[in-house]
Amino acid sequence: MLYRKDDADKMHLSIVIPTYNEKVNVGKITDKIRSVLAAEDYSYEILFMDDSSDDTPTVLKQLTRQYHEICYIHRNNERGLASAVVEGFNQSKGDYIIVMDADLQHPPELIPLIMKRLTRADIVIPSRFIEGGSDGGLNWLRKLISWTARSIGRLSIKRLRPISDCTSGYFGLKRQVLTAADLNPIGWKILMEVLVKGNYESVHEIPYSFVARDAGQSKMDLREQLNYIKHIARLVVNSPEDCRFFSFCLIGALGVLVNIACFAMLINLFQLNGLIGSLGASLLAMLHNFIWNDKVTWKRCQQPIGWRRLIKLPMFMTICGFGIALTALFAQIFIWQYWNIYLGQLTGIIIATCWTYTANSRWTWPNSVKDNAINHNRLIVTQEYAGKLS
Repeated sequence: MLYRKDDADKMHLSIVIPTYNEKVNVGKITDKIRSVLAAEDYSYEILFMDDSSDDTPTVLKQLTRQYHEICYIHRNNERGLASAVVEGFNQSKGDYIIVMDADLQHPPELIPLIMKRLTRADIVIPSRFIEGGSDGGLNWLRKLISWTARSIGRLSIKRLRPISDCTSGYFGLKRQVLTAADLNPIGWKILMEVLVKGNYESVHEIPYSFVARDAGQSKMDLREQLNYIKHIARLVVNSPEDCRFFSFCLIGALGVLVNIACFAMLINLFQLNGLIGSLGASLLAMLHNFIWNDKVTWKRCQQPIGWRRLIKLPMFMTICGFGIALTALFAQIFIWQYWNIYLGQLTGIIIATCWTYTANSRWTWPNSVKDNAINHNRLIVTQEYAGKLS
């Protein structure tokens, strides 16, 4: 049930705050927000999405009686920060929405600046990791966990790579970003869900300093970390471009096994010499990779023009041949520099994989480029330094 004192149909700003056992902090964050926004000339509401098992709902009920801007929903049978925020999106009335935590680690003083920047960007993210920002409120273990989670997300999902703080819990957005977005998150990183599925073209990051908790306890535990991994996997599956890349890599890995098996068969069963056996095994592995990529990785990107279909296999083999040459080149460069040859081979493999995937997307299965354009508009990401904040 939604407890809202003011029943206005429209609101300029909705501040959505998920809470779990934050009875000490909800009053403090309310006072800070009200003080910061006292001089602003737009209407706003503070919507607490509460899953608490302590006396937090009692405190929130008192706050709704005291201030007309305060409203809250207490959920009895549900728990989860991300799902609470999604329900907050649905229940809020503002044209603009800001999401922040109740534990005072997200400074309310940034709210007016976020609102100002939302006039020229679809999403605004206070970032700990651009010039002027800081994650000093975390101990070394939490910093390591945060860095690992952020790195996994950015490596796994292309849409997140330009964003320095894609796992932030503090961000603002225009309501139209949520239009037709099928948000279905698990765990605690709702921003990633919005960035992957939202309807937007521009993101702006501003620096801020993350501070230590004043009161209460962190909700981070092993269960939430496992939910994060599940969330990443779900986002990858629902992102055609990222799903294609991982499928391409998996088929490439299987192709290595095919290559080795064919090589062993050609030199042992057919008594071919090493060079001929190696070339034959490589050609068979390429054919294996082509068939699986055509039927699985780029299944939805088939070429309707007959002559284009005929050149797909030669195109694929040419691109992969160039990739093999790239790998050998980097291995040789490392030899010339007296560096570790295995590191050179690994570097070549990584670069060759990126090359072959990108080139095959553009030339062997060019419809995949059009498919990407349909799924995501061109993303513009800008960052602001501390000296420019105003």
